[in-house]
Amino acid sequence: MLPDTDDVASGDHALAMMLTLADSRLPVGGHVHSGGVEQAIADRVVVDAAGLRRYLERRIATGALVAASIAAAVADARLSDAAAQRETDARTPSSAARAASLSQGRGMVRLARRRWPDHDFADHIPRSHLPVIAGRVGRLCGVSGRRTALVQVYTAMTGAATAGQRLLALDPADVAIITMDLAPLCQDIAEQAASGLADLSDPLFDVLAERHERRGMPLFAS
Repeated sequence: MLPDTDDVASGDHALAMMLTLADSRLPVGGHVHSGGVEQAIADRVVVDAAGLRRYLERRIATGALVAASIAAAVADARLSDAAAQRETDARTPSSAARAASLSQGRGMVRLARRRWPDHDFADHIPRSHLPVIAGRVGRLCGVSGRRTALVQVYTAMTGAATAGQRLLALDPADVAIITMDLAPLCQDIAEQAASGLADLSDPLFDVLAERHERRGMPLFAS
């Protein structure tokens, strides 16, 4: 039996919106955030492409999972935006990491308010964590929680990967292959994120965030 034409069109629309949300040109300031990679390189936790791959795997399976689970819950309306803000705070022990999330969240709120000028974003003003407003945007776009989670995981990976490429002067093709190889992991983590809120933590990323905040003249905001 062939799928209904309207169902196909709806799916294509959601996919197009997902691709838009994953676009690095989105004005959330993601290009100035390294996801802890700058400090990891400074501390020699990451020194080459192999080390960057291990870092990305660890980030995807921990911090990206938690953020994606929040975004998915908001997109699927399983969690109110106000409650999601509290849950994100509780899952982000590093004050520096919270500040980075709120900074990127402000950029997403600004974009969302322009795209949906008649929509009420009161729960996101004056502060909003990135995964929370991303979940709201996913819901407004008609993107499922699972797909919204995939966007969050994917952007967490590619943002850190791009920063590592720049800071270590790696071959862009090598980094592209790493991100391609990690695509199945991103998919698996997004599925896990969509199934319920994650509450695990990795102290490494908290330490890197705090150390980075105290750096003199960093190249990235986080």
